[in-house]
Amino acid sequence: MILSLLTLPLRFVAFALWFAWQIVRSTGAVLADVVTPGVGATPRVVRMPLGDASDSHVAWISILITLTPGTLTIGAAENDGGGRSILVHSLYHRDAEGAITDLADMDRRMMESVRIGGAA
Repeated sequence: MILSLLTLPLRFVAFALWFAWQIVRSTGAVLADVVTPGVGATPRVVRMPLGDASDSHVAWISILITLTPGTLTIGAAENDGGGRSILVHSLYHRDAEGAITDLADMDRRMMESVRIGGAA
C-alpha cells in the first residue's frame, strides 16, 4: 500500500507522457489525411464496455477519448445486463475490435495511473 502510494506521482506522469504521445500520433494521422489526396478515414461508432464504472470514471475516460484527435465520445449508456458503456466515434481504426482494444488500453492505463492500488 505504501509503495503504491509513493509510486502514484510517477505513474501519473508516465500516463501523461504516454497520452501526450497519443495526441501527437493522432494529430499526425489527421494531418496526413488532410494533406494527402483521397480519404484515409474509416469512420465507425463502437460501444466500449466499462463494467461497473463510476460517474467520474466514465467522465474522465470520455474526456480523454474526446481530447484525442480522430475520436469523439458521443454518449454513455447503461447496458442491459448491468454495467456501463460509452459510444465512441473513431475515424482511423480499421475495425471495431481494434478500436475497442485501443480504447480499453487507454482506460487501463488511466486507471493504473490514478488508483492507489493500480488497476483493479
